Amino acid sequence: MTRQAFYPGSFDPATVGHIDIIARASRLFDRVIVGVGIHHGKPPLLSGAERIAIIDEELARLGLADRVRTVTFDGLAVDAARTQSATAIVRGLRDGSDFDYEMQMAGLNGVMAPDIETVFLAAAPGMRHLASSFIRQVAAMGGDVSPFVPSSAVIRLTQKFNN
Repeated sequence: MTRQAFYPGSFDPATVGHIDIIARASRLFDRVIVGVGIHHGKPPLLSGAERIAIIDEELARLGLADRVRTVTFDGLAVDAARTQSATAIVRGLRDGSDFDYEMQMAGLNGVMAPDIETVFLAAAPGMRHLASSFIRQVAAMGGDVSPFVPSSAVIRLTQKFNN
């Protein structure tokens, strides 16, 4: 049986913290599916295709493209995980507030899909401060986001805010 995990998020943009969680999850599971959430009520800065491209370019650079794939999903993450035949949902935790929120989500997901486990991975110490919303703000104000996101995200963010 293949141990397959689903890692959902908006990834708007994917950060080096997200990429770190993906890489670490790929060591724990046979296959990781990164689910890029498409939420019609919350328009993203980057399109779904751009968000997937950033992740896929990093996966190729890290040699993980054969173990990790990206998909889009619309709706509940637990339903998308089931659709992808995942046995686990991976979530990254930066701090205590993430833990509280994610524990509530894990509880709800556990009721809706008791056969899908939620696995928490703590953010690496140097990445706990990373949040896509802050990175978008820094980029919008002309700041250097290169320490926080993959190089392909830097290019896309620069294009968005310099046009």
